[in-house]
Amino acid sequence: MIDWQIQNRRVILASGSPRRKMILEQMGLTITVEKPHLINEEEYITIDDLDGSIQKLALLKASEVAKSNPDALVIGADTIVVRGKRVLGKPTGIDDAREMLRFLSGTVHTVMTGVALRCESLNFAKTTVESTDVYFRDIQECEIDHYLSNDEYVDKAGSYAVQGRAMIFIDKIAGCYYNVVGLPVSGTINLLKTFVVRKESANV
Repeated sequence: MIDWQIQNRRVILASGSPRRKMILEQMGLTITVEKPHLINEEEYITIDDLDGSIQKLALLKASEVAKSNPDALVIGADTIVVRGKRVLGKPTGIDDAREMLRFLSGTVHTVMTGVALRCESLNFAKTTVESTDVYFRDIQECEIDHYLSNDEYVDKAGSYAVQGRAMIFIDKIAGCYYNVVGLPVSGTINLLKTFVVRKESANV
């Protein structure tokens, strides 16, 4: 069995998401957090190449933090919500959030998370993407109003938090639950295994 945990190298999460930090810590990693500079994410997401563009965006975030921490292993990630040909990022305000929830009501949408690992000193970069289908029941307008009466929707792709009060909107989930929270566990572990086997073991 491969030990995927990083024993002798500092691990940095290039994200301000407390949910991603929590998931990594629950996986057993000791991490520090360093947010990359503000990036206009919409400029990098291409509807005709969602898999590729979201991985590139995750790598961009990881690479920016890795430049000032060359010996660290940096984890970058980005999550989007997709229904049909429309990509939903984080809401710009409560009206935008309300419109998003109306759009998702009674439908199935896909949550995609791109994850990237970057180590500057070892010239290591690898990415992956995970997709999870989320089925929303028909949501009444009063339920949307009640949900938006607190700030849980703020800074959430698609304007909802699956691990919070928005659980009442969901009929079922097909795929990794933690991907919807913000970071796919199995996909991230597979990236870490690749780093340990290809790079760290070669330096022993």
